[in-house]
Amino acid sequence: MVSTTPQVPDITRVRSVPTTVKDTPSYRVFRVVNGTALVVICAITLYPFINLVAKAFSSQGEIMAGNVNLWPRGFNLTTLEWVFNQERFWTGYMNTLIQTFGGTAIAMVLTTTMAYALAKKHLKGRAFFIGMVVVTMFFNGGLVPNYLLISGLGFKNTVWAIVIPNAISAFNLLVMKAFFENFSSELEDAAAVDGLSTYGIFFRIVLPLSKAVIATMILFYAVAFWNSWFPAMLYLSDTDLQPVTLYLRNLLSGASGAGREAGMEESQIGANLQSVAMLLTVLPIVCLYPFVQKYFVSGVMLGSVKG
Repeated sequence: MVSTTPQVPDITRVRSVPTTVKDTPSYRVFRVVNGTALVVICAITLYPFINLVAKAFSSQGEIMAGNVNLWPRGFNLTTLEWVFNQERFWTGYMNTLIQTFGGTAIAMVLTTTMAYALAKKHLKGRAFFIGMVVVTMFFNGGLVPNYLLISGLGFKNTVWAIVIPNAISAFNLLVMKAFFENFSSELEDAAAVDGLSTYGIFFRIVLPLSKAVIATMILFYAVAFWNSWFPAMLYLSDTDLQPVTLYLRNLLSGASGAGREAGMEESQIGANLQSVAMLLTVLPIVCLYPFVQKYFVSGVMLGSVKG
């Protein structure tokens, strides 16, 4: 009687297949050259920031003598302590946080909704609206008309003078529009069949699947609002409303006078104060970036033009 039991192969006789491919000499050379180039580029990129930190904790004499490179010389905390003890510094920081968080939130709401609408090819007047957005990238009303407009709207000495004019960036809008254009239409159609409205599809389907581009846009807007000081100089004459960037700018423009009034030595005025001001301005953004860095490249690429 012929056995019907299936034959099980002896796995011990199966020849093992190598899981790694041996590097060729040319590939090893490429890896060494590529790694060396990346290290050099990284060092060039980090050097200005490290040098800035070193100058912030060095004496003015050592800075002017050119002795400060990667490590503080004549270590001191006098300038940093003096800036921290200024009440206006902390008031400015609070104003900057309010303007950055509030402005970014408003900008993201307006940018995402407008980009999603412009991404729909059946939208009537779509080409006209896109043209209007593109025109603003090359032309603007000018400084004086903008100032008159903000004054006429009653926005002077209010946070709206900073938030509203910068609520939508044309570049960010076009990037998000390109991303939404590549979004799966079948997924939206399936959600519509299940009974979701247009708003339901946008908030429950599209936005949760757009975390990469949204995080990238949040970073762009937050950096822009955080570093902005010129609009505040124009529209915010009330010092209690001015951001920390404008306060530090004014501090640098009158560094010697401010230092002497505080009893600081002349050797601690000038380049040291400049380094401290720049360090305090850039540090929060440097701390924020690692949390959104993983979304940064993918977010920009998702919104780019596909070949």
